[in-house]
Formats: sequence, C-alpha cells, structure tokens
Amino acid sequence: MSENAAYNPIVFYDGDCGFCNSSVQFILNKRKRDFYFLPLQSDQAKKLLNKFGAEIKMDTIYFLKDEKLYTRSSAALQICKGLKGGYPLLFGFYILPKFLRDPFLQFCCRKTL
Repeated sequence: MSENAAYNPIVFYDGDCGFCNSSVQFILNKRKRDFYFLPLQSDQAKKLLNKFGAEIKMDTIYFLKDEKLYTRSSAALQICKGLKGGYPLLFGFYILPKFLRDPFLQFCCRKTL
C-alpha cells in the first residue's frame, strides 16, 4: 500500500491562484465523496508528483486517484465524477480528444480571472 493511499483522491492546485482557490471551495461544497487537497507549492505535492514523473506547472490542475495521475481537462472531468448533482454527466466529454479538451479548459480558466 502506498503512502498516499490513505489520502485518496488528491487534488493538486496552485495555492496562489484565486480561481484555483475558488475551485477548491466549489469542490468542497458539491462533493459527494471525500477529496484531499494539496497546493502545488507544498513539499508533499512536489514529492508525490515527482513520484509520477510529472513536471509541476502552476497553470495545471492535477488529480491523483488510485495511483493514476490525471492532468488538466482529464483531472477536471475525473473530479466531476465525485460531485453531486448533474456534474458527473460532464464526464461524457472524456470521449473528446485531450488536444481539444485542454485548450477549452485553459480558455475557461482565463476568462474567469
């Protein structure tokens, strides 16, 4: 059993980003299961992401679940599966290629800042 199995799933976010902090609050308010959160600036986040060979980028959301690391739109859609209401339906967008989903997510994030 890995050291992060007790803290699963984990959302890694930019702790200095207002939109990211608002997103954390949104997840906390809409969650139907437990999520754990680590700012990308933390030593623990750096250690865990390094284990998966991920280069930390502050404009990226990371989601670790069951020893699999998801990034950007894949992370956001995986998180949606753990929310209440109609949000899990958004996971249907997973069928779109990542090269289409990721720019759309980046565009939405920039528009909200």
